[in-house]
Amino acid sequence: MSEGFKIVYDGGIGEIEEKKSRFIAYVEPVETEEEAAAFIEKIKKMNWNATHNCSAAVVGKNNEFSRCNDDGEPSGTAGKPMLEVLIGEQVHNVAVVVTRYFGGTLLGTGGLVRAYQRAVKEGLAKSKIVEKKEGAKVTVHTDYNGIGKLQYIAASMDIFIINTEYSDVVTMDAMVPESDIKAFVDKVTEATAGKAEIHKGETESYGIVNGVLI
Repeated sequence: MSEGFKIVYDGGIGEIEEKKSRFIAYVEPVETEEEAAAFIEKIKKMNWNATHNCSAAVVGKNNEFSRCNDDGEPSGTAGKPMLEVLIGEQVHNVAVVVTRYFGGTLLGTGGLVRAYQRAVKEGLAKSKIVEKKEGAKVTVHTDYNGIGKLQYIAASMDIFIINTEYSDVVTMDAMVPESDIKAFVDKVTEATAGKAEIHKGETESYGIVNGVLI
């Protein structure tokens, strides 16, 4: 997993109107193909009286699974353009259903493509999207003289401090991006004259939401 792996943390609902047709985008985070299919079916049942319920989904860091469906719209005017937005925005593990209520005016193929893409973008704008990275928890034990230096290094490198415990020594847990671990360890070692005890945990994917590690 690389820097910039974006996922939907909280789904949202966005709506646009085009020539009196309503396009309502429902966005949902999903982890599997089955979850995506279940969400799509749920929205279709909820909006059973809609003219169309078009859908798109991508799952996996490399979009190992992707699907789209025009649900009766002219081929290539709904599902595929919706999927292109998800891929273009580099959002993963997400399913989107755009429900259309026909307003009485035909939009043409180009108009449909633009409307469905606008709806998806509006749905994403109403969702909470989080960037996930690869990193590891790095635990540092130091004396009280070293904690200020650790905090300065973390702040200067934009590294998230999970917690800090004060006892006979100071213990700081930080979530460090994989690409910054060596530089962080080197700076801590230099700042504490090699006195800090440093432990690196296993590599994992993580994100920060409202100051909380996920």
